[in-house]
Amino acid sequence: MATSTIVILGLILIVIIAVAKTATVVPQRSAFIVERLGKYSKTLQAGFHLLVPFLDRISYKHTLKEEALDVPPQNCITRDNVTVEVDGIIYLQVMDPVKASYGISNYHYATVQLSQTTMRSIIGKLELDRTFEERESINAAVVSAVDKASEPWGVKVTRYEVKNIKPPQTILDAMEKQMRAEREKRAVIATSEGQRQSEINIAEGERAAAITRSEGEKIRLINEATGRAQAVELEAKATAIAFREIAASLQTEGGREALNLRVAEDYLKQFGNLAKTNNTLILPSNLADIAGIVATLTKTFAGTGAPSTGK
Repeated sequence: MATSTIVILGLILIVIIAVAKTATVVPQRSAFIVERLGKYSKTLQAGFHLLVPFLDRISYKHTLKEEALDVPPQNCITRDNVTVEVDGIIYLQVMDPVKASYGISNYHYATVQLSQTTMRSIIGKLELDRTFEERESINAAVVSAVDKASEPWGVKVTRYEVKNIKPPQTILDAMEKQMRAEREKRAVIATSEGQRQSEINIAEGERAAAITRSEGEKIRLINEATGRAQAVELEAKATAIAFREIAASLQTEGGREALNLRVAEDYLKQFGNLAKTNNTLILPSNLADIAGIVATLTKTFAGTGAPSTGK
């Protein structure tokens, strides 16, 4: 009785161990490769699966998600014989788990190595300056070459990104000096352009100011000339009117006597002013004969007024 119980318990334990070893749960976006007696049997997708005890075993486990692998730094020689250190990151995805299991022993290692050799080949075709400008074309070339080579492995290379391109320190110093010289050159050009524009603006302003001043001076001279002409015209008219009035007054009764008195007063007044302002005094020969002088002036006015009285 005890022996049979032990046998039953042993069988139950064996069944439990067998079920535990043959029952498999495959995670989402994963694939397991099952071999039966050392030969490929089937591919297990996500879910619960039971294997044949002692015959089936899981040989390979693959993730179907996109993976990112670091490409270690390596030294590459450019077309102009400059050594640069380049590293990157490559993204790949298993498309066929069977090929990934039996097409190559380690597709991760193979993909990284192929990326490095392809990168060395591409960098060798470019000059140093272009390696910084052609990152997108470098990435595309690496993806195209590695993806084509990895197709028999059941792996799809989705993209490649260059992380760093490090030239030697001497080259970096030379590039920094070149950039500094370019910046100083642009600053000098900008300063000279600013000074040139400033001088042009000043010259144009002075020209406009000179034109405005000349126009103003022209208008001022025209106005002054017009004013003087009008003043002369008005003065001439006033003088003519005064002469006509004097001539007319001479023809009236008592006009000649009034003129004689006015002339005598002006004569004496001007003669007195002459004595005040000058140290040297010139006396007329007939100073005592003021009446004669007045008579002479009166005759002159009478002569000028004769035409207006020729009735």
